[in-house]
Amino acid sequence: MPALSPATPPARRIRPMIAVMVLVPVLVSLALWAFAWPAARMAPNELPIGVAGPAAATAQLEQNLAQHEEAFEIRHYDDEAAAREAIEDRDVYGAMVVTTDGPKVLTASAASPVVAALLKESAAMAAPEGTRPVIEDVVPASPDDPRGSALASSILPLALAGIAAGASVTLLGLRGWRAATALSGTAALSGLVATAIAHSWLGALTGAWWTEAGVLTLTVLAVGGGIAGLAAVLGREGIGLGALLIMLIGNPFSGVGTAPELLPEPAGLIGQWLPPGAGGSLLRSVTFFDGAGAASPAIVLTLWALLGLTAVLIGGRRRVQSPARQPVPDAAPTA
Repeated sequence: MPALSPATPPARRIRPMIAVMVLVPVLVSLALWAFAWPAARMAPNELPIGVAGPAAATAQLEQNLAQHEEAFEIRHYDDEAAAREAIEDRDVYGAMVVTTDGPKVLTASAASPVVAALLKESAAMAAPEGTRPVIEDVVPASPDDPRGSALASSILPLALAGIAAGASVTLLGLRGWRAATALSGTAALSGLVATAIAHSWLGALTGAWWTEAGVLTLTVLAVGGGIAGLAAVLGREGIGLGALLIMLIGNPFSGVGTAPELLPEPAGLIGQWLPPGAGGSLLRSVTFFDGAGAASPAIVLTLWALLGLTAVLIGGRRRVQSPARQPVPDAAPTA
């Protein structure tokens, strides 16, 4: 772009300066809204928990929990065994059981250490006066990552890898099957490396190694395919749009470090429709719950990957089939 000459009108000199002064605060505002708002408004929002025991014995407990309007989605189970099964199937995050020996709290720190701590606190408040509930972690997190910090932190690098893959494929001019192959290969290698670090080295993941590698690969492919697909449809502007969508919406709305039901509405729901949130949920399911609750996030990630790769393939085919420029006819020879 040619430099502005001294004769350039003052308005043209000022516009770029004003654009920068306005654009940067707008981006800062969006980032603060996306990251700070969910953190500041974190609270249970129809969090599914179980209550187990005879109806007459659990009535007071359910009444105490119901005082927190719309905080919990209470599901009643006949006995402790049914409540345990519901936790292992990821139907609820935990359960409060009324037994002859007193109240008992079943948690699943593998699903969310934050929710497990919240259930302990809520059970202590809801328990009859003079009693102290017994706490049992039915599905514990990895002993090498009891707070789930390493697992939650693994999603952001995968999102960055996907963004880098989608942007690189576009900027390098790869089209069609070449672009799809590059995206798939990058996702596979990234998934293997991430699993080697998170599972083999850090011990944050304790499930089947190759299954976890498949989930991490699919997460990177969903992001990379989505970025490259948007670029194939919208041009290079699609890279910026996709990156903003993943980083400013998908990452803070994912609920990987807490739980989607702890985020304000509709942040938790939106986050599960995007690759970071779906990838985190699927990783927890295959790592700690033998695949329970994996269907929905797996479908989301697969759709992102398929739609993105389809857009890349169609874009490449259109480019190949576009008519070539007609050669300019030679000028007629002069006499």
